[in-house]
Amino acid sequence: MDLALILLLSVAAVSGCGVPSYQPDTNRVVNGEEARPYSWPWQISLESFFPTCGGTLIAPNWVLTAAHCITFHTYRVVLAEHDMNKEEGPEQFIMVEKMFIHPKWNDNCVSCGNDIALLKLETSAVINDKVLPACLPQHSETLAHNEPCYPALSSANTQLIWTGGPKATTLQQALLPVVDHSICSRSDWWGSSAKTTMICAGGESKSACHGDSGGPLNCKGRDGKWYVQGVTSFVDGRGCNTPQRPTMFTRVASLYGKLNVLKQ
Repeated sequence: MDLALILLLSVAAVSGCGVPSYQPDTNRVVNGEEARPYSWPWQISLESFFPTCGGTLIAPNWVLTAAHCITFHTYRVVLAEHDMNKEEGPEQFIMVEKMFIHPKWNDNCVSCGNDIALLKLETSAVINDKVLPACLPQHSETLAHNEPCYPALSSANTQLIWTGGPKATTLQQALLPVVDHSICSRSDWWGSSAKTTMICAGGESKSACHGDSGGPLNCKGRDGKWYVQGVTSFVDGRGCNTPQRPTMFTRVASLYGKLNVLKQ
Protein backbone atom coordinates (compact mmCIF):
# COMPACT_ATOMS: atom_id res chain seq x y z
CA MET A 1 0.00 0.00 0.00
CA ASP A 2 1.57 3.32 -1.01
CA LEU A 3 1.80 6.31 1.27
CA ALA A 4 -0.77 8.34 -0.65
CA LEU A 5 -3.41 5.71 0.05
CA ILE A 6 -2.43 5.58 3.72
CA LEU A 7 -2.60 9.37 3.90
CA LEU A 8 -5.96 9.72 2.21
CA LEU A 9 -7.61 6.90 4.12
CA SER A 10 -6.36 8.20 7.44
CA VAL A 11 -7.47 11.76 6.74
CA ALA A 12 -10.91 10.56 5.61
CA ALA A 13 -11.38 9.03 9.02
CA VAL A 14 -10.27 12.07 11.00
CA SER A 15 -12.99 13.43 13.24
CA GLY A 16 -13.68 17.14 13.24
CA CYS A 17 -13.25 17.65 9.51
CA GLY A 18 -15.81 19.35 7.29
CA VAL A 19 -17.86 21.12 9.98
CA PRO A 20 -17.18 24.88 9.85
CA SER A 21 -17.70 27.04 12.92
CA TYR A 22 -19.15 29.69 10.58
CA GLN A 23 -21.75 27.92 8.47
CA PRO A 24 -21.73 28.82 4.75
CA ASP A 25 -24.79 30.67 3.50
CA THR A 26 -26.15 28.36 0.81
CA ASN A 27 -29.68 29.77 0.69
CA ARG A 28 -29.19 32.78 -1.58
CA VAL A 29 -26.48 31.63 -3.99
CA VAL A 30 -27.73 31.90 -7.56
CA ASN A 31 -24.94 33.12 -9.84
CA GLY A 32 -22.34 33.44 -7.13
CA GLU A 33 -21.62 35.86 -4.34
CA GLU A 34 -19.13 36.72 -1.66
CA ALA A 35 -18.77 33.84 0.78
CA ARG A 36 -19.45 34.31 4.46
CA PRO A 37 -16.00 34.93 6.01
CA TYR A 38 -14.32 31.72 7.22
CA SER A 39 -17.27 29.53 6.21
CA TRP A 40 -14.96 27.46 3.99
CA PRO A 41 -12.12 27.10 6.53
CA TRP A 42 -10.17 24.56 4.46
CA GLN A 43 -9.80 26.90 1.47
CA ILE A 44 -6.21 28.01 0.91
CA SER A 45 -4.54 30.46 -1.43
CA LEU A 46 -1.47 29.05 -3.15
CA GLU A 47 1.22 31.66 -3.73
CA SER A 48 4.65 31.83 -5.31
CA PHE A 49 5.69 35.30 -6.40
CA PHE A 50 1.99 36.13 -6.43
CA PRO A 51 -1.30 34.30 -5.76
CA THR A 52 -1.71 31.61 -8.40
CA CYS A 53 -4.32 29.04 -7.40
CA GLY A 54 -6.60 27.73 -4.72
CA GLY A 55 -6.38 24.51 -2.77
CA THR A 56 -7.83 22.52 0.12
CA LEU A 57 -6.43 21.75 3.55
CA ILE A 58 -7.07 18.02 4.08
CA ALA A 59 -4.88 17.56 7.16
CA PRO A 60 -2.94 20.01 9.35
CA ASN A 61 0.15 19.62 7.13
CA TRP A 62 -1.31 18.50 3.79
CA VAL A 63 -2.96 20.47 1.00
CA LEU A 64 -4.72 19.20 -2.12
CA THR A 65 -4.52 21.24 -5.33
CA ALA A 66 -4.36 20.85 -9.12
CA ALA A 67 -1.21 19.55 -10.80
CA HIS A 68 -1.35 22.29 -13.42
CA CYS A 69 -0.96 24.85 -10.63
CA ILE A 70 2.57 23.64 -9.86
CA THR A 71 4.87 25.60 -12.16
CA PHE A 72 7.42 27.09 -9.72
CA HIS A 73 9.85 25.59 -7.20
CA THR A 74 8.81 27.55 -4.13
CA TYR A 75 5.32 28.04 -2.75
CA ARG A 76 3.53 29.03 0.39
CA VAL A 77 -0.08 28.60 1.38
CA VAL A 78 -2.24 31.20 3.07
CA LEU A 79 -5.06 30.01 5.32
CA ALA A 80 -7.93 31.99 6.84
CA GLU A 81 -7.71 34.64 4.16
CA HIS A 82 -10.96 36.29 3.15
CA ASP A 83 -9.94 39.65 1.67
CA MET A 84 -6.65 39.61 -0.23
CA ASN A 85 -6.33 43.37 0.03
CA LYS A 86 -6.28 43.31 3.82
CA GLU A 87 -4.37 41.50 6.53
CA GLU A 88 -7.30 40.80 8.79
CA GLY A 89 -5.50 38.99 11.62
CA PRO A 90 -6.32 35.26 11.51
CA GLU A 91 -4.24 34.49 8.39
CA GLN A 92 -1.63 31.75 8.59
CA PHE A 93 1.31 31.71 6.17
CA ILE A 94 3.09 28.36 5.77
CA MET A 95 5.79 27.35 3.28
CA VAL A 96 5.41 24.20 1.21
CA GLU A 97 8.06 21.61 2.03
CA LYS A 98 7.42 19.03 -0.70
CA MET A 99 5.19 18.73 -3.76
CA PHE A 100 3.85 15.45 -5.13
CA ILE A 101 2.27 15.56 -8.58
CA HIS A 102 0.25 12.67 -9.96
CA PRO A 103 2.78 10.52 -11.87
CA LYS A 104 0.54 10.33 -14.94
CA TRP A 105 -0.10 14.06 -15.15
CA ASN A 106 0.65 15.50 -18.61
CA ASP A 107 1.00 19.28 -18.52
CA ASN A 108 0.42 19.39 -22.28
CA CYS A 109 -2.98 17.72 -21.95
CA VAL A 110 -5.10 18.96 -19.06
CA SER A 111 -8.15 17.15 -20.47
CA CYS A 112 -6.28 13.84 -20.23
CA GLY A 113 -6.97 13.86 -16.50
CA ASN A 114 -4.85 13.23 -13.39
CA ASP A 115 -4.81 16.95 -12.62
CA ILE A 116 -4.10 16.61 -8.91
CA ALA A 117 -1.21 17.20 -6.52
CA LEU A 118 -0.46 16.92 -2.81
CA LEU A 119 1.55 19.54 -0.97
CA LYS A 120 3.28 18.77 2.32
CA LEU A 121 3.64 21.84 4.51
CA GLU A 122 6.79 22.73 6.45
CA THR A 123 4.77 23.10 9.64
CA SER A 124 1.26 22.08 10.57
CA ALA A 125 -1.53 24.61 10.40
CA VAL A 126 -3.06 25.70 13.68
CA ILE A 127 -6.57 24.29 13.66
CA ASN A 128 -9.10 26.74 15.07
CA ASP A 129 -12.51 28.21 14.29
CA LYS A 130 -11.19 29.71 11.04
CA VAL A 131 -8.88 26.92 9.86
CA LEU A 132 -10.13 23.34 9.57
CA PRO A 133 -9.50 20.43 7.18
CA ALA A 134 -12.16 19.33 4.72
CA CYS A 135 -13.31 15.73 4.77
CA LEU A 136 -12.35 13.38 1.95
CA PRO A 137 -14.92 11.16 0.21
CA GLN A 138 -15.00 7.41 0.39
CA HIS A 139 -13.06 5.48 -2.24
CA SER A 140 -14.96 5.34 -5.57
CA GLU A 141 -17.85 7.43 -4.19
CA THR A 142 -20.05 8.93 -6.92
CA LEU A 143 -22.34 11.95 -6.96
CA ALA A 144 -25.92 12.05 -8.19
CA HIS A 145 -27.04 14.19 -11.11
CA ASN A 146 -28.00 17.70 -9.95
CA GLU A 147 -26.46 17.16 -6.52
CA PRO A 148 -25.78 20.66 -5.16
CA CYS A 149 -22.11 21.41 -4.68
CA TYR A 150 -20.26 24.64 -4.06
CA PRO A 151 -16.82 25.63 -5.23
CA ALA A 152 -15.23 28.20 -2.97
CA LEU A 153 -13.76 30.48 -5.60
CA SER A 154 -10.33 31.62 -4.49
CA SER A 155 -9.70 35.35 -4.48
CA ALA A 156 -6.41 34.63 -6.27
CA ASN A 157 -7.16 36.59 -9.46
CA THR A 158 -10.70 35.25 -9.49
CA GLN A 159 -12.96 36.64 -12.21
CA LEU A 160 -16.05 35.74 -10.22
CA ILE A 161 -18.05 33.24 -12.25
CA TRP A 162 -18.35 34.64 -15.74
CA THR A 163 -15.90 35.40 -18.51
CA GLY A 164 -14.78 39.01 -18.34
CA GLY A 165 -16.33 39.51 -14.93
CA PRO A 166 -14.64 41.80 -12.41
CA LYS A 167 -11.80 40.37 -10.36
CA ALA A 168 -12.76 39.72 -6.78
CA THR A 169 -10.60 40.46 -3.76
CA THR A 170 -12.74 38.40 -1.39
CA LEU A 171 -13.54 34.70 -1.37
CA GLN A 172 -16.53 33.88 -3.56
CA GLN A 173 -18.88 30.91 -3.73
CA ALA A 174 -21.40 29.59 -6.23
CA LEU A 175 -23.90 26.77 -6.50
CA LEU A 176 -22.80 24.31 -9.19
CA PRO A 177 -25.11 21.29 -9.55
CA VAL A 178 -23.39 18.09 -10.66
CA VAL A 179 -23.91 17.01 -14.27
CA ASP A 180 -24.02 13.24 -14.64
CA HIS A 181 -21.16 11.68 -16.61
CA SER A 182 -23.60 10.13 -19.10
CA ILE A 183 -24.71 13.64 -20.07
CA CYS A 184 -21.39 15.42 -19.76
CA SER A 185 -19.65 12.89 -22.02
CA ARG A 186 -22.12 13.33 -24.90
CA SER A 187 -20.58 14.49 -28.14
CA ASP A 188 -22.37 17.86 -27.97
CA TRP A 189 -21.13 18.37 -24.39
CA TRP A 190 -17.54 17.55 -23.37
CA GLY A 191 -17.38 14.28 -25.31
CA SER A 192 -14.28 12.18 -24.68
CA SER A 193 -12.73 14.99 -22.63
CA ALA A 194 -15.09 14.04 -19.79
CA LYS A 195 -13.40 11.14 -18.04
CA THR A 196 -14.79 8.99 -15.23
CA THR A 197 -11.98 10.42 -13.09
CA MET A 198 -13.62 13.85 -13.41
CA ILE A 199 -16.74 15.59 -12.15
CA CYS A 200 -18.76 17.97 -14.32
CA ALA A 201 -20.61 20.68 -12.43
CA GLY A 202 -22.45 23.88 -13.29
CA GLY A 203 -22.64 25.22 -16.80
CA GLU A 204 -23.83 28.28 -18.72
CA SER A 205 -24.33 31.10 -16.20
CA LYS A 206 -22.65 29.21 -13.35
CA SER A 207 -19.03 28.17 -13.55
CA ALA A 208 -15.66 28.39 -11.94
CA CYS A 209 -13.40 30.72 -13.89
CA HIS A 210 -9.78 31.68 -14.41
CA GLY A 211 -7.91 31.92 -11.14
CA ASP A 212 -10.08 29.32 -9.40
CA SER A 213 -7.87 26.36 -10.36
CA GLY A 214 -6.97 23.90 -7.65
CA GLY A 215 -9.78 24.92 -5.32
CA PRO A 216 -12.32 22.50 -3.87
CA LEU A 217 -15.72 21.38 -5.07
CA ASN A 218 -17.51 21.22 -1.72
CA CYS A 219 -20.41 18.80 -1.41
CA LYS A 220 -22.37 18.17 1.79
CA GLY A 221 -22.67 14.57 2.89
CA ARG A 222 -25.63 12.91 4.56
CA ASP A 223 -23.73 13.19 7.83
CA GLY A 224 -23.83 16.98 7.56
CA LYS A 225 -20.11 17.29 6.89
CA TRP A 226 -18.57 18.97 3.85
CA TYR A 227 -16.43 16.82 1.56
CA VAL A 228 -13.97 17.93 -1.09
CA GLN A 229 -15.26 15.84 -3.97
CA GLY A 230 -13.38 17.64 -6.70
CA VAL A 231 -10.35 19.76 -7.51
CA THR A 232 -11.00 22.58 -10.00
CA SER A 233 -9.27 21.63 -13.24
CA PHE A 234 -10.44 23.34 -16.45
CA VAL A 235 -13.18 25.19 -18.32
CA ASP A 236 -13.91 25.61 -22.01
CA GLY A 237 -11.33 27.68 -23.88
CA ARG A 238 -14.07 29.82 -25.40
CA GLY A 239 -15.15 31.09 -22.00
CA CYS A 240 -16.09 30.05 -18.51
CA ASN A 241 -19.82 30.02 -19.21
CA THR A 242 -19.97 28.27 -22.56
CA PRO A 243 -23.27 26.33 -22.90
CA GLN A 244 -22.95 22.57 -22.35
CA ARG A 245 -19.39 22.97 -21.12
CA PRO A 246 -19.64 22.76 -17.33
CA THR A 247 -16.57 23.20 -15.18
CA MET A 248 -14.41 20.09 -14.97
CA PHE A 249 -13.07 18.92 -11.61
CA THR A 250 -10.64 16.12 -10.86
CA ARG A 251 -12.68 13.50 -9.00
CA VAL A 252 -10.91 12.94 -5.69
CA ALA A 253 -12.67 9.64 -4.91
CA SER A 254 -11.34 8.06 -8.11
CA LEU A 255 -7.68 8.69 -7.37
CA TYR A 256 -7.02 7.04 -4.02
CA GLY A 257 -3.61 5.42 -4.00
CA LYS A 258 -2.68 6.74 -7.43
CA LEU A 259 -0.70 9.81 -6.41
CA ASN A 260 2.16 7.42 -5.71
CA VAL A 261 3.76 9.42 -2.91
CA LEU A 262 6.72 7.15 -2.23
CA LYS A 263 9.01 9.53 -0.37
CA GLN A 264 8.39 11.94 2.48
